Amino acid sequence: MSLGGSQTFSRMIRGRRLFAAGLQCCRCRLSCHVKRHYSLLPDDVKSLRALVNPEISRIRNIGIMAHIDAGKTTTTERMLYYAGYTRALGDVDDGDTVTDFMAQERERGITIQSAAVSFDWKSHRINLIDTPGHVDFTLEVERALRVLDGAVAVFDASAGVEAQTLTVWRQAEKHHIPCVCFLNKMDKPAANLSFCIESIRKKLKANPVLLQIPVGSGKNFTGVVDLLTSRKLMWKMKSMRDDGRVFEVKALDRSDDPDLLQVVSDARTALIEQVADLDDEFAELLLTDFSENFDAIPSNKLQEAVRRVTLARKGVPVLCGSSLRNKGVQPLLDAITAYLPAPNERHHDVVRWYKDDLCALAFKVLHDKQRGPLVFLRIYSGTLKPQTALHNINRNSTERMSRLLVPFADQHVEIPSMTAGNIALTVGLKQTVTGDTIVSSKASAAAAARRAQNDNEAGKRSRECASVILSGVEVPDPVFFCTIEPPSMSKQADLENVLNCLQREDPSLKVRVDPDSGQTILCGMGELHIEIIHDRIRREYGIETHLGPLQVAYRETILHEASASDTLDRTVGERRHVVTVELAVRPVDIASVGGSCELAFTEELEGQLSAEMKEAVENGVHSSFLQGPLLGYPLQGVSTLIQCVTIEPGTSPAMVSACVSRCMLKALRLAGGQVLEPVMSLEVTVGEDHLSSVLGDLAQRRGTVRDIQSRHDNKVLLATVPLAEMMNLCPRKGLFHRSTNTDIWQRHLLPGAGYL
Repeated sequence: MSLGGSQTFSRMIRGRRLFAAGLQCCRCRLSCHVKRHYSLLPDDVKSLRALVNPEISRIRNIGIMAHIDAGKTTTTERMLYYAGYTRALGDVDDGDTVTDFMAQERERGITIQSAAVSFDWKSHRINLIDTPGHVDFTLEVERALRVLDGAVAVFDASAGVEAQTLTVWRQAEKHHIPCVCFLNKMDKPAANLSFCIESIRKKLKANPVLLQIPVGSGKNFTGVVDLLTSRKLMWKMKSMRDDGRVFEVKALDRSDDPDLLQVVSDARTALIEQVADLDDEFAELLLTDFSENFDAIPSNKLQEAVRRVTLARKGVPVLCGSSLRNKGVQPLLDAITAYLPAPNERHHDVVRWYKDDLCALAFKVLHDKQRGPLVFLRIYSGTLKPQTALHNINRNSTERMSRLLVPFADQHVEIPSMTAGNIALTVGLKQTVTGDTIVSSKASAAAAARRAQNDNEAGKRSRECASVILSGVEVPDPVFFCTIEPPSMSKQADLENVLNCLQREDPSLKVRVDPDSGQTILCGMGELHIEIIHDRIRREYGIETHLGPLQVAYRETILHEASASDTLDRTVGERRHVVTVELAVRPVDIASVGGSCELAFTEELEGQLSAEMKEAVENGVHSSFLQGPLLGYPLQGVSTLIQCVTIEPGTSPAMVSACVSRCMLKALRLAGGQVLEPVMSLEVTVGEDHLSSVLGDLAQRRGTVRDIQSRHDNKVLLATVPLAEMMNLCPRKGLFHRSTNTDIWQRHLLPGAGYL
């Protein structure tokens, strides 16, 4: 915007009528600065009914991800405030934020479940999901990233990349999500820009593209310099109550600090060179039109090149700010709309196959006492309308959706329709669970399957694509378990119903019944996870349950290859059941199979077995996977090949499953077994004076120190420690930070167990 010709765009409308927030500018000839208002007047709050519904190219589906306490929820709260959707700034410590609406979240000051909000910003619609930063709730991050198009990674500017940052970054990489980095808490005394950039480069193996330089440090942090436009954005807070709505945009000139001018000049030159190395189109433009003076490159051309680099995931834009101090959030919102992709830029195959027919993925389920199950859908193609019948491909069932809502944390607004690229909340889908594919009808799914089969680009994948089912959400295996008992047997049925509802909401929660004791076993991702579930059962459902001692979920694996055969010949009544099974088992690398077990049939056997008998064989093998031969822990890293199955006429599938299970047990015992112990990645920040005592404590806990780094005046220990030694040691804001790596399982033999 030209400073000499800036105009006032915002209009003030009194009353409760809602209006679009714009850019309010005022001109000052003497200082040549512009004040910008990015939000409404304090008493004017937008309604979701007035939410803009732009074309798909102006939609942004993003997630906020970070390590615990990096400032995700605070950043989200500022975004909603500046966009005009909240009247006051919420605070995590006060327990009055929009997205942390659960009682447990407000009491503990942490995010437990992901919360979706929709708002508009400069004619763009932003569908945002605020995700948890605690390792126990990593599934919430996983299923959010599964349906999002971009992400904002928030960093504590004094700590850089932390333990859980690595986990969420790996999840974003797995789903090929373009990211923008936001270095939060630049007002902290220990904030260090260069340290954060280097940690992103080294620990995340990413290519940070620095777009802003902070002005001032610590308490003197007052703003940033935009390297694309060479303008200074300054927040001059007159009091602690200043909400940061208004900030100054001023072009750099000779009156500014010479050191700052030099830093900005060097940083902009480095930015131009870095982008030119990453984007051929921008490099060609530089060499042909601006070879004599790279600094003359227009800012819009540089911004377009940064966008291309971001979408290609060759680099990640890096911005600075302090959400708690209300500085730098508006430029972050601009960066979200400028650099992160629209839904139509993600090139999902299902969009081409379904065309204008509905195709959506259910990625989250909540239970509402009045409305029943609420299902979150990401719409990939077509239009969603209430009071329509929807077909669930995974369940092969048809359900009628009664109402359609726009999600806004725990407050939702009913709407008449929702178009492709958006995130919707539906009422009435009682059978749908996380990971299900929802379409308009069986006929539309069949038509999409035909298009997929005829797609020349699919090649060898045509057989897989024919089902046109969206890939679901990968659920990690639980690492803790304990018994749960109702206060009396009269409440047993109620407890079972509650646990079924909670499992539907949270697929990482597993419930099973111990075959020996008959007790109900609760399996979760961590101590806090199970504690929250226990508290929810008491508060939301009014059942006072008792939890047994918390135990670590170990695994078993095998050491060698082995083969076995078995024959079952049994007469039940007048019916004789005869089946013979031959199979082989072998160990596989746990990391290569993601901790799971594999099952395969020989090619000859594939064509001989009927679908019913094949399912019976699979059931027998899978039941053996759930209970190992050593101590009954689930198996991990075992590959099974079914070589021969001979079944006499009249043999029931149950007898086939029983014979396969017995044969599997023989083979597993011949292969020799080991117990696997879950191991945690641990990061300990400690003063140098206490380093030796912490090292001694880790040694007592069977920990292995991988590295010792320096961070400011402290030492950072990177170690791996058995999970069993870490119980009751990881408070929310304590010294230790841990992250689960489900691919790490430490092999050890039980004392005296040897090989079986």
